[in-house]
This record gives sequence, structure tokens and C-alpha cells, in this order.
Amino acid sequence: MANKLKITLVKSTIGSIPKHRKTVEALGLKRPNKTVEMPDNVAIRGMVDQVRHLVKVEEI
Repeated sequence: MANKLKITLVKSTIGSIPKHRKTVEALGLKRPNKTVEMPDNVAIRGMVDQVRHLVKVEEI
């Protein structure tokens, strides 16, 4: 596995269920096309998997 994940919000959270909105916010994403680098661990992968329809993930 890679050391870090590059996570980009590609779709707005408008219309999403509140749990998904909070997950996206916890990842540090506030608006579409915003990108963050997070450590590659089980917790982050679980959060990304929950909102996989809203984000794009790259291993770096």
C-alpha cells in the first residue's frame, strides 16, 4: 500500500444524507474540486469507501 492518499471531492454533498456530509467534512473536504492528502490507513479507507460516489482517490 501507498503511504498517502490524495482525495478529491468531485461531486457536491447537496442532496446527500447527513452521515455522508459529515464523513466528507471529517476528511477535510469542504467544496467540490478540493484536494487533501491523508495517511493511508484502515480508518481513512473506510471513510473513503462510505462516500466513494462523491470522491476520487489516488495513491501517492
